[in-house]
Amino acid sequence: MCKTALSDAEVEYEEQNSHLWHVRYDAPDKSYSITVATTRPETILGDTAIAVHPEDERYQDIVGKTVCIPVIGREIPIVADEYVEMEFGTGAVKITPAHDPNDFEVGVRCNLPILRVFTDDGHINELGGAYEGLTTMECREKLVADIQAAGNLVKVEPYAHNVGTCYRCHSTVEPLVSKQWFVDMKPLAKPAMEVVRDGRIKFVPERFEKTYFNWMENIRDWCISRQLWWGHRIPAYYCDACGETIVQPTAPDRCPKCGGPLHQDEDVLDTWFSSGMWPFSTLGWPEETPELQYFYPTNTLVTGYDIIFFWIARMIVFGMEVMKEIPFDTVYVHGIVRDELGRKMSKSLGNGIDPLEIIRDYGADSLRFSLITGNSAGNDMRFYIKKVEAARNFCNKVYNASRFVLMNLPDEAVGPIDMALLDSGDKWILHRLNQVVKEVTLNLDHFDLNLAAQKVYDFIWTELCDWYIELSKSRLYGEDEAQKANVRAVLVRVLGDSMKLLHPFMPFITEELYQALPGAEETIMLSAWPAYDEALCFPQEADTMERIMDVIRAIRNLRAELNVPPAKRAAMTIVTDGARIADFQAAAAYVVRLAGAESVQVQGDKAGIPEGCVSAVSESAEVYIPLKALIDVDKERERLQKEIAKAQGEIDRAQAKLANESFVAKAPARVIDAEREKLSVSQAMLEKLTQRLKDLG
Repeated sequence: MCKTALSDAEVEYEEQNSHLWHVRYDAPDKSYSITVATTRPETILGDTAIAVHPEDERYQDIVGKTVCIPVIGREIPIVADEYVEMEFGTGAVKITPAHDPNDFEVGVRCNLPILRVFTDDGHINELGGAYEGLTTMECREKLVADIQAAGNLVKVEPYAHNVGTCYRCHSTVEPLVSKQWFVDMKPLAKPAMEVVRDGRIKFVPERFEKTYFNWMENIRDWCISRQLWWGHRIPAYYCDACGETIVQPTAPDRCPKCGGPLHQDEDVLDTWFSSGMWPFSTLGWPEETPELQYFYPTNTLVTGYDIIFFWIARMIVFGMEVMKEIPFDTVYVHGIVRDELGRKMSKSLGNGIDPLEIIRDYGADSLRFSLITGNSAGNDMRFYIKKVEAARNFCNKVYNASRFVLMNLPDEAVGPIDMALLDSGDKWILHRLNQVVKEVTLNLDHFDLNLAAQKVYDFIWTELCDWYIELSKSRLYGEDEAQKANVRAVLVRVLGDSMKLLHPFMPFITEELYQALPGAEETIMLSAWPAYDEALCFPQEADTMERIMDVIRAIRNLRAELNVPPAKRAAMTIVTDGARIADFQAAAAYVVRLAGAESVQVQGDKAGIPEGCVSAVSESAEVYIPLKALIDVDKERERLQKEIAKAQGEIDRAQAKLANESFVAKAPARVIDAEREKLSVSQAMLEKLTQRLKDLG
């Protein structure tokens, strides 16, 4: 037990199975009685009234009269209050103002005495009579037994209800009256709501404004005192001589009223009260420090949706009240990281993830990147170690690509890009980089962090590493020194800007690799963010290169289908529209290097193409390759015949099994479905193999 006050927002409710005890309260002369139902019979010791609804005709004659508390014997009045629901239970409610917040309100309205019978540590105090010293649960057991023995226990029913528990220790919260410090929140909430309504502070995603307003519009007085010695002492001082209370920022030496000695309140401020002052108290407030002037207000606060009211609302409230200005202009709200089953991580479940262990095994960059990708703002995400592994593999890809570039740089400085020497591959990668810079910048400005990270990932992995680096090798290893120098300049530019785009997500590896590039600044953090440049827009050349890449993909797919060894090369004929012949001729070296071609002929029709060719088709071209140049036709025919026989055998086996009435009648449905699936797969395979054999002649 924490032995401290809690605010309503710090109480978490969970359903628990219990009982509903129906207890009869008799008149002093036994001439009438009234029955109430309670889930906490131990609070009967603190009852000060029985309440009924003013319009409940069943009890009109006894309102204002008294009944005796069973076993205890103390007389309490029957009062009328609209808080009571006539349709629930017996329509009568026991009122224990010291141990229930709703009962407390009834007690105030009906001017009832407040009788606290629980201690701070959950025992019965001296007002509990014979039950003094028992725990609340021990008291419940003994008191119920005594009430039953007295004949006042009408019945006991099983009952499931929501029970308040402490958000910190998860033990059951025992409501009891105590003297605490409160803040009147309604006047403070009004300006804090206005700055969100008028757009001075915006939430991302915007839907979380509803959560904010729901709290603020229904806000109640805030209990800010806690009995845990962990935080700021409350600046309240009490005179030992005259009882005067002084509240001020600095401790007074003596009582200003009588000059007597003082002692400070032993309570501390609620943690959220202290943290609400964070935007300015950490900057030297109340002094007008340079830090306070520079950093307040700031721009963006990043937080989880579970503390929008606990922290965000209170920082806005304090900022408007103390500083007369908003603390930040944007609140970016993220979700909660959950385990693979979607459960919240907790010590009790033992499903927590130690980030230091993940960082030790995979690196901080991998962990960061895995958390930012594949999930949009404000939504919970599940933690999968495979995502971290994939991010680690991406780190390796980035490192190896950078290593390749650095290994191929000269000792002297790399010059600027010569725009006149750019070929279609260079223009394509610069055009794509330019587009990615524009899109990622826009995504970051709109807080679409996951989209930005994914675009950087796709660009680096696929377009830079898988394509452009391979496209550049023919010139890097060629004899033309001017082309060598220019392709190096392009590689340095693209890699450098890629590291800058990736830096917000993977700060460590990008800093190290950026520092190794020629012309790098002191740190990537102080370098200029890449900017969109109209001079690097090459839409026509980029489109041409995309078409050439489509052709290369089609050839690669064909070779894979035919099981052609990577080293096997063949002469290829590309047939394309007459307007594109020059483009494909200029890119023939790329097809030779990346598609396994021995030579490439580009033409506008199919004239002169020999028989016995296989074709690969893309959107803008057809590629014809002599089959015999790729495979040994006789051996391939023999292999296909064996595969056909194997597939036919599987079909015969599955059909025989499914034709067996005994099997179909007795086997589980999942087993029958599995056999049908095997039959379908084998039939599709047989069809493909038969067509392939037919194509061979």
